[in-house]
Amino acid sequence: MIHGFPLENLPYGVTRSGMAVAIEDRVLHLRDVLDRLPAGVRDACATGSLNALMALGRPRWRELRERLQQILRDTTTRLTPIDAVEMICPVDIGDYTDFYASIHHATNVGSLFRPDNPLLPNYKHIPIGYHGRASSIVVSGSPVRRPQGQLKAGVFGPSQSLDYELEVGFFIGAGNALGEPVAIDQAEDHLFGACLLNDWSARDIQAWEYQPLGPFLGKSFATSISPWVVTMDALAPFRAPMPEHDPPPLPYLAPPSNAAIDLYLEVHLSSRRMREEGTPPLRLSRGNLRDLYWSPAQFVAHHTSNGCNLRPGDLLASGTVSGPTRDSLGSLLEITRRGAEPLALPTGETRGFLEDGDEVVMTGWCEREGYARIELGSCAGRIISSVGAPVAAPQSD
Repeated sequence: MIHGFPLENLPYGVTRSGMAVAIEDRVLHLRDVLDRLPAGVRDACATGSLNALMALGRPRWRELRERLQQILRDTTTRLTPIDAVEMICPVDIGDYTDFYASIHHATNVGSLFRPDNPLLPNYKHIPIGYHGRASSIVVSGSPVRRPQGQLKAGVFGPSQSLDYELEVGFFIGAGNALGEPVAIDQAEDHLFGACLLNDWSARDIQAWEYQPLGPFLGKSFATSISPWVVTMDALAPFRAPMPEHDPPPLPYLAPPSNAAIDLYLEVHLSSRRMREEGTPPLRLSRGNLRDLYWSPAQFVAHHTSNGCNLRPGDLLASGTVSGPTRDSLGSLLEITRRGAEPLALPTGETRGFLEDGDEVVMTGWCEREGYARIELGSCAGRIISSVGAPVAAPQSD
């Protein structure tokens, strides 16, 4: 498990015992310090999810953060080893929207299906997104069962093209009323924090179903998120300029300065055989969130531009984060060119797409000279067989 949460980070999570923050390789359960917390946040911190805290807004978030930093400077504060707690999904997620914000990913995927016209004409004008399935979002470490579905006309069975997607999720804090859009210069005040996200994708199911209405069963079987939510305040020192937009966005989408986040992202893969032989996981890619064409603030402004109401705990995902180079691609669809150029593993195995027993682990961190390194932890998931197929006995690794 990835640790490394300094005092400047203090990500929030939820254990079986309630809300907590991580500090280095330890956990502070907020139930143990309720009487030392600001009166305005105590009730929210005594619940079994982050939603009530998210609803309070940025002034309360900052007040709590500062108080927790004071408490944790007290060396007598009771802490629990992070490996001794069981993490659960930190948020009751009401709605989940997945964007398509990486122009590199959109171009790569488009070139596989439309070589003469890879980027659709609306891409540089609006942040493209679709409404995902909140009920199948699971916390890191949960097994991911290979989905079954209709693969083409007259054929139903287990997906043969199971893939991962390297993404970052952003949780809505204070929401907006129905019919009242959020202005771009106020959008970041509605963002509570970020997590790692793997939007597992069955490419064969997706390819057969996505026209004319877009993603459906090829996406809704599982989405994994990391258990710790890193606040936007912790990420503030790592803001970066947005890439140049051509054409310039309409005024309602004109981003504030430094709207991007300089966040490194990695994906590692291990097969069952690799783990049995003690072979370290293979790094598949390293990318950076700053390569996104659209920013989190633009997600919020566009999502609410028609009056759509966002609520505390809603999740907005970036879409696959891919960079301009081959070693920064965020999915096997791109790395293997739809399976045509299989990936070689250290054991001699090859992968066009994921096989049963494969485990994907995503990590993310920010670092800059003069600042503490801020980590998002890890997001892991292991593929198990489809319903009705033989399931291997659990492994001890």
